Amino acid sequence: MIIITGATGFIGSNIAADLNARGRTDLLLVDDLGTQGKWKNIAKRRFLDLVDYRELDRLLPSLQRADAVFHMGANSSTTSTDGDEILRVNLRASMAWWNWCTQTGTPLIYASSAATYGDGAQGFNDDPSPTALDQLAPLNLYGWSKHQFDKWAVERAAEGKAPPQWAGLKFFNVYGPNEYHKGAMQSLVAKNTALVTRGDTIKLFKSYKEGFADGQQLRDFVYVKDCVAVMLWLFDHRHVSGVFNLGTGQARSFVDLVQAIGSALNKPVNIEFVEMPESIRPNYQYFTEAKMSKLRNVGYEAGFSSLEDGVKDYVSGHLTRSDMYR
Repeated sequence: MIIITGATGFIGSNIAADLNARGRTDLLLVDDLGTQGKWKNIAKRRFLDLVDYRELDRLLPSLQRADAVFHMGANSSTTSTDGDEILRVNLRASMAWWNWCTQTGTPLIYASSAATYGDGAQGFNDDPSPTALDQLAPLNLYGWSKHQFDKWAVERAAEGKAPPQWAGLKFFNVYGPNEYHKGAMQSLVAKNTALVTRGDTIKLFKSYKEGFADGQQLRDFVYVKDCVAVMLWLFDHRHVSGVFNLGTGQARSFVDLVQAIGSALNKPVNIEFVEMPESIRPNYQYFTEAKMSKLRNVGYEAGFSSLEDGVKDYVSGHLTRSDMYR
């Protein structure tokens, strides 16, 4: 049996899809369905059971062991201000899964986030040393919760109180199918494909930082299918543990992203640069780029989709079809 938390969400449902493709149907999905249509993310999936994540206290004592836990469940809103909710869902639940995996000898692969790097002033190097971790300053409650668990996990591992394999993945800007329930937090690919199709003008933020032209703010955009490939590689290589960045290692601009949508649709793109809300200007990131040498050094050799290839697969294989779901 394989356990996936956050299984009806974006990344979790993509893990389930690829595990089904491998012939694994012995999946225990842990999540809620909510009211945003997340059931569509798993409509094609085969699994053993779907358990509400709020039943965690009842669930864990009844489980003996699993082949692995993919812990993707979290409140991923970067604008959330409910500290008690974030503490319960992001930090305490992660600790509970860690402790259960340690006790039962189950490998744990969990979602961290590039939000742990804050404004990026300390770089994007996935160094797990206490000194390096202590220098990071997340800018929001979500990033803080992920950073706190990374630090807690590294400390437990140093004490010898860890699952037989554990891997925390600092996801950068992930885009791809099954993100449609995320509303305002969908990627710009999901938000703008229909607009480009209609010939509408795409609005991007102006720049307020010297050295960055309008629309040239840079992000490490990584395709969700590549992220799942990394996680399944870790599942197959049980000797690999640690905290790892998960991006492409190449930052690209928002203009590049929108132009990639146009290329995938074979349509011209009209861009208008608009004022950035003053409320987000002070903490706005102008550059993120994953340092990927650590994952490469432990043996991961597969490539990552270029922005153009990833967007083309997403647009042509999902966003422009009547059934957009995996």
